[in-house]
Amino acid sequence: MIRIAIDAMGGDFGPEPIIEGVIQALDQKSFLPILVGEREQIISFLPQYYLDKVEIVESSDVVSMSDQATQALKRKESSIYKAVELVRDGKADGVVSAGHSGATMTLATLRIGRLPHISKPALATIMPTISTKTLLLDVGAVTDCTAQNLYEFAIMGEVYAQKVLGLSTPRVGLLSNGEEDSKGNALTKEAFKLMKSVPGFKGNVEGSDIFNGTVDVVVCDGYTGNIVLKASEGVVSTVFDLMKTQIRKSIPAKIGAFMMKKKVFKKLKEKVDYAEYGGAPLL
Repeated sequence: MIRIAIDAMGGDFGPEPIIEGVIQALDQKSFLPILVGEREQIISFLPQYYLDKVEIVESSDVVSMSDQATQALKRKESSIYKAVELVRDGKADGVVSAGHSGATMTLATLRIGRLPHISKPALATIMPTISTKTLLLDVGAVTDCTAQNLYEFAIMGEVYAQKVLGLSTPRVGLLSNGEEDSKGNALTKEAFKLMKSVPGFKGNVEGSDIFNGTVDVVVCDGYTGNIVLKASEGVVSTVFDLMKTQIRKSIPAKIGAFMMKKKVFKKLKEKVDYAEYGGAPLL
């Protein structure tokens, strides 16, 4: 059975929503959650039925969102440190945290280690498209990348798309300011040369290609990727707010919205709402 170490104390709202998510996951999948945090708090939110379906590892400290990521290495009693150590020691197969992403990345990189021949980790996320989904990486792990980093991201993204997303021959694109081979800055031009050796590489892609399904994997530096991600989230929120504003202005619009609520709006929200796509894997 797969064992997942879960930082029960990480996140903006404490352990309650974390444990609610674990319960929902247990109802759908067979795995062993190892909840790391203050035992009394965890038990207070965990229904009696699920007590024998989880393990609890006590921790007395929490890395808050305002802490520096580098401080996490010294906070050995923190929930995220102990969760990462479970993987390092072979007692868990993976770790999940909704807490400080910088602390999680730092601990995972320095305590668990990187993949062989990979110099920097990458955060990946799923972006919605018209018909399928696009994997975008990096979205914040490495803001200042080298061409070699982007090349390695392309390899990791391609393998992730194959093994996790189930794509036999994923198409990989390099995010640039135009599709032509000559487009881009010094970084992307150098990365383009290296990425030619990646089997599924299709060349440069533009920002719009992230959402139209032209490729399955889009590679960029973490600075650019994070801006793309946050801008996309903002656009989705704004569009929904605009729709609500316009619907409230007339009775026919309200009636139409009511009739389309379940069949159209619900499916649209499931498709484009970033909250529906869960966390970002650290590759």
